[in-house]
Amino acid sequence: MSYGYGDAAPLTDDMIVRPQSARPTVGWRKVVYSASGGRINPGMSEAEAAKHILLRRVRRHLPGAHQIAVSSLKGGVGKTTVSAVLGLTLAEYRGDRAVALDANPDAGTLADRLTGEVGVTVRQMLENIDSIDSLTAVSHYTSLSGRLQVLASEQDPAMSEAFSRDEYERICAVLTRFYNIIITDSGTGLVHSAMEGTLALADSLVVVGSPTVDGASRASKTLDWLVAHGHGEQVAEAIVVLCCDRVSPEIDIERVRAHFLGRCRAVVEIPYDPHLATGGRLDLGAIREETQMSFLELAALIADRFSGGPGYPG
Repeated sequence: MSYGYGDAAPLTDDMIVRPQSARPTVGWRKVVYSASGGRINPGMSEAEAAKHILLRRVRRHLPGAHQIAVSSLKGGVGKTTVSAVLGLTLAEYRGDRAVALDANPDAGTLADRLTGEVGVTVRQMLENIDSIDSLTAVSHYTSLSGRLQVLASEQDPAMSEAFSRDEYERICAVLTRFYNIIITDSGTGLVHSAMEGTLALADSLVVVGSPTVDGASRASKTLDWLVAHGHGEQVAEAIVVLCCDRVSPEIDIERVRAHFLGRCRAVVEIPYDPHLATGGRLDLGAIREETQMSFLELAALIADRFSGGPGYPG
């Protein structure tokens, strides 16, 4: 990418700080480094170096806003959990603003999993949307989980069914003015009106399934439906997430992975995690390191499509 006069590349730490030997930050390597005053540097472990590389990708520069749609044809495969932990991960490791929006048409649980605050919802925001002119005004309708802002879905089923494509797009028009990353938990199914708006505005698509007969087949049918309805390019660039909380030796996971790799850009497997399995309030610090690395990989794959990333079209 070239830059002309008045359109300079962003000045980042990587550009102006001289490279140094990698300093370990955990384990015995950190102890040795600290005890020697930095004179002895055993370097990072392989695991720490891998995490460092993922973090550099996650923190890639993002001009403007990027909308991420998390979807699934089948309920109970971990879609809301993926939306929530992906949001927490991006918010924790990036310096810009991130918001998670629950667009479920049937009283979604995203806010329950993140903050427990569902008294103020997207419906109240819609009722006052014309008066929202600042981040402070938006924050009246969100709750906070770590560094992630959360916008709850309407909990009254009679009201939530009326959440339409037009209303979703009006919400997103406001959110993209004040946030760099918008994660939409789009709800189960693909034919409700708000889902049309979600797909139309999504810059990245995450399809959630599981390595089981029903979980994998429904995820594949989700891709079939998307292709049949004109979203073939989004499918080719999509990321499939397989939540491995249910596993069986009778399932050939390699064949499941190969199937989705043949259709989409990448596949990420989320291992079983006791904290995620409770179905309760999510705390990034309580998640196992292996699981955190899987979500970092997912976040890095999404950030690869930010400005300057490999394959970025802009």
